[in-house]
Amino acid sequence: MNDEMDVAVCRTPGNMATERRAVPRRQDGEVLIRVRRVGVCGTDLHIYAGNQPYIEYPRIPGHELAGEVVETDPGSALSPGTTVCIMPYMSCGNCGACRAGKTNCCRNIQVLGVHRDGGLAEYLSVPEQFVLDAGTLSLDDAAMVEFLAIGRHAVARANVQPGQRVLISGAGAIGIGTAYFAKLAGGDVTICDMRAERLDFCKRHLGVNALQAGPGLAEQLSDLSNGEFFDAVFDATGNKSAMEAGFGYVGHGGTYVLVSIVGHEISFSDPEFHKRETTLMGSRNATLRDFDAVIAELASGRLPAESLRTHRSTLQELPARIAEWAQPATGVIKAIVSV
Repeated sequence: MNDEMDVAVCRTPGNMATERRAVPRRQDGEVLIRVRRVGVCGTDLHIYAGNQPYIEYPRIPGHELAGEVVETDPGSALSPGTTVCIMPYMSCGNCGACRAGKTNCCRNIQVLGVHRDGGLAEYLSVPEQFVLDAGTLSLDDAAMVEFLAIGRHAVARANVQPGQRVLISGAGAIGIGTAYFAKLAGGDVTICDMRAERLDFCKRHLGVNALQAGPGLAEQLSDLSNGEFFDAVFDATGNKSAMEAGFGYVGHGGTYVLVSIVGHEISFSDPEFHKRETTLMGSRNATLRDFDAVIAELASGRLPAESLRTHRSTLQELPARIAEWAQPATGVIKAIVSV
């Protein structure tokens, strides 16, 4: 193993390049991982664009990670060569949220690729409790566990029940994952988006209702639900206007889950909120339980993972490709970087 490695670093908004950095030294309790696959998500694109609210530059992005174990402590349950995925939410284990088992919203959380350098690098060393044996999963599938776990966590937050009407706003990778697990829970799922090709994907591969977002959407949703709207609504758009509009799609006694995040205040009608006795939830990251559930679902072969992977590049190609992938016309659902 060399002393240096290649990384992709976002130096400033709109400026990504590959560099040579020192290979990290493994500390006691950590696992040194040879990163092999990195999924590119909306967070990475926001970092590149300069509109991610928690970022400081320069930063090595990348938090959807799969790789192979290189070195661990003696007696570790993980052995060299094991295919693993990484939980990128470095929780402290000591704060009130962690003590309550809500490590996904740790007060002192350090998310790989956001608060600290991430996995767009040849090697990464992280505490063993955040490294999961991916079992029989391929490297490609293992790199998809993180974003699918976010959707699974959101559905668990809403406690979706069989027969409930469910609406997902936003048919990107997170919205698609949310739709999949909402349907798995027995929900009658509708998804809406501005992009026709994403809606076609959802109809073909998920078998859900799919509606074009835009003028007249509220009327379409009212007609579809006989004027009652939805028991559970999930926003996965990252768009302030869409997030605010979503309050109007929640049925009386329903739940609204904000999966996406924007760097703005959002507002809603308090009389409508109270009239419907709306339950409003944030859904942040995911837990080990979510990761385990997604690994099992991917291993079952039911989840259309291969169809989700629409674009690829190498680490060296990424700086030239990321600006392209940020354009809606590119049609990216999930891009995978081989390291």
